[in-house]
Amino acid sequence: MSTRNNLAMSKTTNNARLLKSAVLGANDGMITTFAVVAGVVGAGFKTDVILVLGIANLIADGLSMSLGDYLGERSAAMYRNLSVQKSSIKSYRVWESGVVTFVSFVIAGSLPLLPYLLMYLQFPLDPALSLKHSILATASGLFIVGSMRAIVTKNKWYRSGLEMLAVGSLAAAAAYILGTVIEQAIT
Repeated sequence: MSTRNNLAMSKTTNNARLLKSAVLGANDGMITTFAVVAGVVGAGFKTDVILVLGIANLIADGLSMSLGDYLGERSAAMYRNLSVQKSSIKSYRVWESGVVTFVSFVIAGSLPLLPYLLMYLQFPLDPALSLKHSILATASGLFIVGSMRAIVTKNKWYRSGLEMLAVGSLAAAAAYILGTVIEQAIT
């Protein structure tokens, strides 16, 4: 293969790797944060507690995922180095995927907290509807991120959006149901 083909393939592989990190980070950020919000709301805590636990989860889980992504990419790069001459590997930056995972996790993961943040900042939102607003923000975010995948994958935008919404909704429903079952079992 020519050097030009190798560079094009390397760039495509790198872009695919970063897309994977962005989608994974955004999906997990929204779902885990929503699970925390739903659990804390279900326990009857106030808005300030929801925000403290939600933001702590957002940062801690985002760091954990991004560092795990970095270590996974580093391990894969080290493995590739064993079987390929170092001279053929061009500036492969394993840290990029970790940064992309963290940023997408925190930005997208903030969506389920948005109604509670707005209430905390004295926006006139009905507290009784805040969980519904959180569900709407999370579902909208999942659909939008899924739809944006179509820019790169060339799939139909609405199919990509619905796919991510369905997968995310399944995970969120499982977390909510599990939380309800556990809460009933221990009380």
